[in-house]
Amino acid sequence: MRSVVPVLTVVAVILVLWYAAVIPMNAQWAYDQAARAEVDLSFSDLVAQTMSADRPRLPAPHQVVVELWNSTVMEELTGRFGLVETGTLSNRSLIYHGWVTLSATLVGFGIGTALGILLAVGIVHNRAMDRSVMPWAIASQTIPILAIAPMIIVVLNAVGITGLIPKAIISAYLSFFPVVVGMVSGLRAPDAMQLDLMHTYNANRWEIFAKLRWPSSVPFLFASLKVGIAASLIGAIVGELPTGAVAGLGARLLSGSYYGQTIQIWSALFAAAILAAGMVALIGLAQRITLKRMGMMQ
Repeated sequence: MRSVVPVLTVVAVILVLWYAAVIPMNAQWAYDQAARAEVDLSFSDLVAQTMSADRPRLPAPHQVVVELWNSTVMEELTGRFGLVETGTLSNRSLIYHGWVTLSATLVGFGIGTALGILLAVGIVHNRAMDRSVMPWAIASQTIPILAIAPMIIVVLNAVGITGLIPKAIISAYLSFFPVVVGMVSGLRAPDAMQLDLMHTYNANRWEIFAKLRWPSSVPFLFASLKVGIAASLIGAIVGELPTGAVAGLGARLLSGSYYGQTIQIWSALFAAAILAAGMVALIGLAQRITLKRMGMMQ
């Protein structure tokens, strides 16, 4: 209970500030409507109109919640949203768009994680890779993803690769770096005394890696995976923007910006945040189970 109260307090403060910001942000629209109707606008009317505008500059929290609900419920239950009669996901549903983005995220995350682990192992065990690959890995992250994403998509389209793969590659591009950095730190975590002890047992390089370096790196790996999965989701969304995609959370953001549907934009942003939080929570659960079995947690 003590851990929940601070979180709820922060959420309450954010909601209060959000609602307070809605009134001045949308006030001009309400005043314009009142001027056209040639009526006086009281403060209570101003509050009511700014909280219920169809295309507000800043939607109220309850408007975002309603849009999230309407975009995720099933058509069998509502007759309007979610699932069509055949049982397949409707392209109006955030569940459908979230799944499209999640698919690219997971594929890219898998590629980025595997690449990051392999690079980290090479960097730790090979001095040439440490001096050559690591600086390039760092330099690659200085390139804005909004600049490189269209280039990747255009090049892959030119060779006939479209759909999920380009988005997955962009996701992998963002997710591999945290894994590389975390794994390098983890693999180098054993101190000189531990390494000397392994040498006294006449352990070879593979045995040192399997029995000392890898177990020491597991906590670092899970910490990196939490960062990497969030970065991978961002990469998948960014990968949907240059292509004018019709499916995915990025597509929802694009269509909302084209037609001035700010509530749709905010609902897609919250859906992405919820999706990221869920994936990070799953990694955290896997971390607790793994470390407990390894004897690193009670």
